[in-house]
Amino acid sequence: MEVEGNSLASPSCPDGRKRRVCYYYDPGIANVDYGEHHVMVPRRVAMTHGLVTNYRLLRDMELLRTRPATEDDLAGILTDDYLCLLRDLTPGTYRADTARRHHIGALAGDERNDNPVIDGLWDYCARYAGGSLAAARALGSGRSDIAINWSGGMHHACSGEASGFCYVNDIVLAIKELLATFPRVLYVDIDVHHGDGVEKYFAADGRVMTVSFHQYGRGGKGSDTFFFPGTGSAEDVGEGAGKYRTLNVPMKAGMDDAGYKELFVPIMREVMGVFRPDAIVLQCGADSLSGDRLGEFNLSVRGHAECVSYLRSFNVPLLLLGGGGYTINHVASCWCYETAVAVGKEKEIPDDIPHHGYEHYYKDQGYKLHYGVSKVGRNASTKEYMDNIRNEALKNVQNLHELLKRGVARSVQFKDIDDCELYKKKQRPKKRSNRDEEDPMDRLHRLCGQADVRNFFARLGDENIRGTDSSPGRETKIYEERRRASSAAVHRCSH
Repeated sequence: MEVEGNSLASPSCPDGRKRRVCYYYDPGIANVDYGEHHVMVPRRVAMTHGLVTNYRLLRDMELLRTRPATEDDLAGILTDDYLCLLRDLTPGTYRADTARRHHIGALAGDERNDNPVIDGLWDYCARYAGGSLAAARALGSGRSDIAINWSGGMHHACSGEASGFCYVNDIVLAIKELLATFPRVLYVDIDVHHGDGVEKYFAADGRVMTVSFHQYGRGGKGSDTFFFPGTGSAEDVGEGAGKYRTLNVPMKAGMDDAGYKELFVPIMREVMGVFRPDAIVLQCGADSLSGDRLGEFNLSVRGHAECVSYLRSFNVPLLLLGGGGYTINHVASCWCYETAVAVGKEKEIPDDIPHHGYEHYYKDQGYKLHYGVSKVGRNASTKEYMDNIRNEALKNVQNLHELLKRGVARSVQFKDIDDCELYKKKQRPKKRSNRDEEDPMDRLHRLCGQADVRNFFARLGDENIRGTDSSPGRETKIYEERRRASSAAVHRCSH
């Protein structure tokens, strides 16, 4: 998707390619386990981070401090009884009658157990929600143009219940934080599933517009049931003060890059021109990629990332969140590439997957960042269907335009944000002071590197004691070998 003519270079980065980007990563999320047969695998975020680190993209971003959301933070978006349940629930304290009222645990007639009772549930929710909250505050402080939290994007959760693997809706938390600074916030969802939880929360709020591009209708794999969650009709346009600020773009199975672009670009161009948001939240659910275990779209990594690139081009503060995505190597490839898009280096990173400890997961895609899309199936959306959906969406945007012309601008009381505690202090690459925040895979590489150097010097000492080499050039050889070993160790540690 080409950068539009109305897209200008960012005031903070006049060259037009770079942006001030901040990045949130909490290694504690990687150890959360939904269960042996569950398709949700939070370690995909650690895999993404491994790629981001070893493609050396961290040097182009500021790192946000790891800070879980507090109980007070979550109390603003959860009902009292649901908050108490999440806070106190463990596999040992689970009571089916209580938990099931909030859609946690196996429900009657449902063997999938979408929202299991997992160890450390409250901590997990607080961690990913805290990341989205920190990212929103970073944008509100004005210090960053783009903020990233790939562990966020849990768009199905509601105020009083879990849904679709989501327990706490961090997106709602982030948007509410953004509204303290920005008068209008636009939420865009490119997950294959409808962003129902966010839409429901803000359906009557005139300050927030939600736009969801998703699969809708009966499943494309011969299923007789509606594709989850079964909501997101084009006829749903919001209510009350939020009328026409809900926009749904329902699509059929097999949607490919070309078809997605035909809908996304003209619709989002009009939305940006009419709603004129002061901040954007983009949920980048990767289950719309080809080959996903649940999704039935056929997007490539580049096709998915073009949505990020297009919205980035408008130079409005942008929050990037994760979401769905259940073929974890595809997810990590996608979110790493979209991180490169955020910092303006998507054309600079090589396609070959770097050595980083998770590379064996990429064998089926030839150890490449970009993999081929599936040749099985086709886009089930006919030209007539595509035209109708696009025209209906544009009509709803025009209806919003008419409403806004008659409306009166609201006064907004802005909140000052102190950014001193948001960001981590920059450290020299050689120093690793925060061992508790170090990814286990990074730690393994670091320790292996140290062991290599220790073994080298031990061997060298033994040789000197035995006098195995007394040649005139011995000291020069020792110096050069020590220098190479030290450089290799530093190189490993920088990874």
